[in-house]
Amino acid sequence: MRWTRWIAVISLASILTGAVLTLSCTTNSSKPVAMTAEQKIARGRYVSLICACNDCHTPGSFYGFPDTTRRLSGSELGWQGPWGISFPRNLTPDQATGIGSWSESDIVTAVRQGHRPNGTPLLPPMPWPMYANLSDDDAAALAAYLKSIPAVDHKVPDVIPPGGKSTGIAMLTIPPPPGWDGRNLPPPPADTSMKKQ
Repeated sequence: MRWTRWIAVISLASILTGAVLTLSCTTNSSKPVAMTAEQKIARGRYVSLICACNDCHTPGSFYGFPDTTRRLSGSELGWQGPWGISFPRNLTPDQATGIGSWSESDIVTAVRQGHRPNGTPLLPPMPWPMYANLSDDDAAALAAYLKSIPAVDHKVPDVIPPGGKSTGIAMLTIPPPPGWDGRNLPPPPADTSMKKQ
């Protein structure tokens, strides 16, 4: 009788211990740990680096000498294609020349859906369809990072519509698509002017 009682007690203790461990592991793994503001900004900086934001939006990057004193403040290097000539915009929180008036939600929408708060489209080569796949946390972290960096007063050239004058502009030209690729392309947006950011 003693052995039976001890076996029952040990079995019950083992079951209870297993249940407690299972619940504690499940509880810890199902609740994501919230990032601090500093961790969120650090994550956003990382996202900006791996998503190559600095490559286009930091002056001098494509020449091999990025101007880190004006990080993410836009570039005068134009990108010419069927849409006209676009320039990487100033992503710093400068109110006059950057995205200082944008909320973090506006930034997330622009990066993931391809349009500014005023409804105008982000023109190529901005690869927003790729960034549409960012996780909610990564998109929010990128927005927090962009709001945290120093504001830089740097006005980049306005978009030049197709056929517009482009004298003296340094640019990379993307040729029109070949016939097999361009038959179903939508026409360029009717209004590609850069109104107030």
